[in-house]
Amino acid sequence: MRRSSEARWGGGVTALLFLFIFLPLLAVLINVIFPGIFFGRQEFNGFQLLGEIANRPLWRRSLTNSLMLSIGAATLGTLIGGILATIRARWDFTAARLLDLTAWLLLIAPSFMIAQGWVLFASADGLVDQWLGWTWVTSFIFQPTGLIFVMALSKFPLAYLAILAATEWNVRQFGQAARLNGASPFTVWRTIELPLAAPSYLAGWTLVFMDTIGDFGLPAALSTVYTFPTLTYSIYTAIYQSPVRFDMAGVLAFYLVMILALAMLVLVLARRRSRYDFLNASAVKTHKSRPRKVWLYNLGITVFLLFCLGIPLGTSTVVSFLRHLGEGMSLNNWTLEHYRQLLTDGTGDHRLLGYVEGLGHSLFIAGLAAIFSMLIGFVTAYVLSFSQFRFKGALQLFSVISLAVPGVVLGIGYIFIWNQKWLEPLGLHLYGTPALLVIAGIAGAIPYAVRVQLGAFGNLSGTMLNAAAIQGAGTFQRMKHIVLPLVRQSLLLATLASFGTSIFDLALSSMLKPPNYSLMPLVIDRAFEFSQYGYATAATVLSCTIVVILILALQLTGRWLFKLWDNTPENNTQV
Repeated sequence: MRRSSEARWGGGVTALLFLFIFLPLLAVLINVIFPGIFFGRQEFNGFQLLGEIANRPLWRRSLTNSLMLSIGAATLGTLIGGILATIRARWDFTAARLLDLTAWLLLIAPSFMIAQGWVLFASADGLVDQWLGWTWVTSFIFQPTGLIFVMALSKFPLAYLAILAATEWNVRQFGQAARLNGASPFTVWRTIELPLAAPSYLAGWTLVFMDTIGDFGLPAALSTVYTFPTLTYSIYTAIYQSPVRFDMAGVLAFYLVMILALAMLVLVLARRRSRYDFLNASAVKTHKSRPRKVWLYNLGITVFLLFCLGIPLGTSTVVSFLRHLGEGMSLNNWTLEHYRQLLTDGTGDHRLLGYVEGLGHSLFIAGLAAIFSMLIGFVTAYVLSFSQFRFKGALQLFSVISLAVPGVVLGIGYIFIWNQKWLEPLGLHLYGTPALLVIAGIAGAIPYAVRVQLGAFGNLSGTMLNAAAIQGAGTFQRMKHIVLPLVRQSLLLATLASFGTSIFDLALSSMLKPPNYSLMPLVIDRAFEFSQYGYATAATVLSCTIVVILILALQLTGRWLFKLWDNTPENNTQV
């Protein structure tokens, strides 16, 4: 009886994740073999369409640009992350906490906002040209090497956090044995510590590579000043050009998925061939010592962080207060006009942008996506942690796959699946409706919701659940009365994490936006595209401020409600 109940819950969430995540991805792959099958044309062209990438310059250039940018950013980002993680693990200094905070801020900050800040800083009439007259910065940034540099500065936290996690434990005896044989500290690091940490370096490199090749924000921001087609941006333009090029979008999406699958395969094979049994009873927590010239570490780390985070965010903040970007930093050029236009929706072109309306729509959609993804994530984490569900492997795969699949690929898959005429009589023709944006937000947030809750579920013992099952408690009762009170804090964190990841999703918003329906990321991107930089940056600053305040307020409110709930007579009696 218990297993049948758990099977129903497991089958339900597996079916939902298959429908929300895996089926759209499968549709993209099917469309490559049968182009037009989702729009009434049943043609079988084999795989010859895939070979067209060698004959079509735009397709070929998009592929080579994406590979070059991803490999370069992954290599440089892993190098930066590895150096910073090594310093952070060995030494204790004040700026170390600032480094951790900056890494997380860069990790959750929308890439298109970071890219827009760099564009405004380094463009021909940008801040660096106005302040310092350094024209060489423009020529350096707006070419492939410069784009790799910018992307590495925004993506290195993925490698930094992966490598830092591997330095938690220190096996001293290996290094001490090498030192007794005359090895220098650098030789010990190069021949012992680095090989032992190689899996974490590979994991960091793969994460940066995958996040870079699937990034939509950088090419979207660059399109106003520099032509650099990538796979993600070319997929987007193929859908929103006349005539619509589903063949181009499908082929490029197929190559993007295959590259990501290959990257994940390399990571899995490398981890299987690596040895992890060097952690034994002699392993101890890494002890951080205070460096001799601590001020030098604090200064160096602070300058670096101001460079990688202060330039894009600081530039956006400054530009939001400038009347005209090209008129310099004179006192007469400072204004609050852009913020006033945001709150009143302004006149003329600004009224068409509809920031207030777009912000309201984005908050509403992100809120719904966060709530539903938290609930689905809760059931998924329960099934993975405590049930005997037969298809745990499939459920695990579906719960993480959207983390690797770019939003533009998921978006085109949703168009194929939900833009079908036969769904209209059933009331399920969701393309062009806000409901599809909610589903897409759930799909993108599920990996975070599941991962956050799995961490909390891992601390629970199954003994309590088994005892409750023996007493006749069903699966829902066990989840409600036993698991829920113990993991409620993780539910709150999962909801907030899902909310934060959904609200700034430019790719899915661009692909699935209903007609005449404004969304905050699109308002910002459109204003930037039309060179209304003051309006765009003011919207960026105000949106980020509102979202941060909302998250903090919800977190404090949640904790207050938890305490209030704990002090109710019913719960005190139970205790």
